[in-house]
Amino acid sequence: MYHSDDTPMATKLDKTIRREIEIDGEPFTIAISPAGFRLTKKRFRSGVALSWKSLWNRHAADVISNPEPDEE
Repeated sequence: MYHSDDTPMATKLDKTIRREIEIDGEPFTIAISPAGFRLTKKRFRSGVALSWKSLWNRHAADVISNPEPDEE
């Protein structure tokens, strides 16, 4: 799909996707889902999870407490 100016639209996230990444040489799995994401060290069950809503709320709180404009 494309916008009217021929730029590709993002694909809707409708199921969980998993990817392996490295942090300081250690393998981790990141699972991205419609609910949020989870970062887990490879071969471990527990990890860090964050919902999209809580991520957005944290961002909004940061903007309110530090109203300096972003440099882009």
